[in-house]
Amino acid sequence: MRTCVDHKMPRYITSLRAPVKEILDAVHSYGGIVMHDVISIRHAHKTLEAGAGGHAGMLSPFALVGEVRKFFDGPIALSGSIATGDAVLAAQAAGADFAYVGTRFIATQEAHATEEYKQSLVDAAAADIVYTNLFTGVHGNYVKRSIVNAGLDPDNLPASDPSKMNFGSTRTKAWKDIWGAGQDVDLIDDSPTVAEVVGRMKAEYEAARARIVGLPG
Repeated sequence: MRTCVDHKMPRYITSLRAPVKEILDAVHSYGGIVMHDVISIRHAHKTLEAGAGGHAGMLSPFALVGEVRKFFDGPIALSGSIATGDAVLAAQAAGADFAYVGTRFIATQEAHATEEYKQSLVDAAAADIVYTNLFTGVHGNYVKRSIVNAGLDPDNLPASDPSKMNFGSTRTKAWKDIWGAGQDVDLIDDSPTVAEVVGRMKAEYEAARARIVGLPG
């Protein structure tokens, strides 16, 4: 964080607990913006109270952004199955300012993920994503293949105690051994460069916008 602040990074995205006051004060001192992952209205209110704005929830992102817009008119980045330009446009149409893309960029040449991890995203469909809190104490979405590789039954995973969050000391580590991924994996068919992904998404975005403009009023 000190390095980021020294370089005056303009935007930060934090997750889990709201960022501590020291981080907020340091970022805000030069006009930086702190955005925070939320999966419920309660989390949204707590985030705003803290002065900020990778875990997963069960609430539809389109339902969440609409409800948040009832009490917050600041910038919102919507995430959840954003893998195409169509989804970016849909996020904006739902009331978000930005789309927040995750899994699609894991399956790119520049990503430091292993080739097996990247290939698992190319091969997987939404049904191959498992929602569990076993590996960290916090619910997240993971690729079924990696759970099987770890010798576990993805259909019969026990629940973890959320008060004992653990991100590193277990035998199998999220996200090194247990691979995180969103439900949009079926839209990922290859591992191109980041530039190619961005170019495709731009073209898809423009095509989707043209389709909507052309719809009967």
